[in-house]
Amino acid sequence: MRGFGAALLAGMALVPPFRVIVLPAQLRGMMSAVWVTNNRHWDELAGQNTLTQLLGTGRPTQLEYLGCLAGDVANDTLFVRRLVQAAHLKQLQFAVAGDCEGVPDLVGTWHTHPYRADAAGRAQKEPGLSALDLESFAAARDLVTIVMWDLDSLDAAMKTPDGALRHPAPVAVR
Repeated sequence: MRGFGAALLAGMALVPPFRVIVLPAQLRGMMSAVWVTNNRHWDELAGQNTLTQLLGTGRPTQLEYLGCLAGDVANDTLFVRRLVQAAHLKQLQFAVAGDCEGVPDLVGTWHTHPYRADAAGRAQKEPGLSALDLESFAAARDLVTIVMWDLDSLDAAMKTPDGALRHPAPVAVR
């Protein structure tokens, strides 16, 4: 799949067939560390106006993060080999932007979902890829997208050769 990245950047709709995403345990650990760093103040939302938090104008207590996934496809497996921070990263309380253009062997993206706090200050999690996440993924050239919403929780989607989305997609941590 070495030529895939160049074909992807050229705008070609080339999706090699694969059935599972393999994420090395060391990279999974790095993702957890990023999640912890960006989410450590989740419990400081109590008493803040939700609208200002959603607009990004309140005091940010946590930030979403966007990373790029580099790897390759061999046989029926997509192997994630590296994590790279997205360029032009713009982190807000409940949104994130950036780009992965120019990342060699790009296969997809991953991002975090921070906790939200309810009126009593209890953690509210947004488990899994949201409808908006899946819509954005469908429009992107990525093969996979992964979200992390807790220290040990992942959800993934993948594209199939016929252009369909498969969600949830199987992820094996090895």
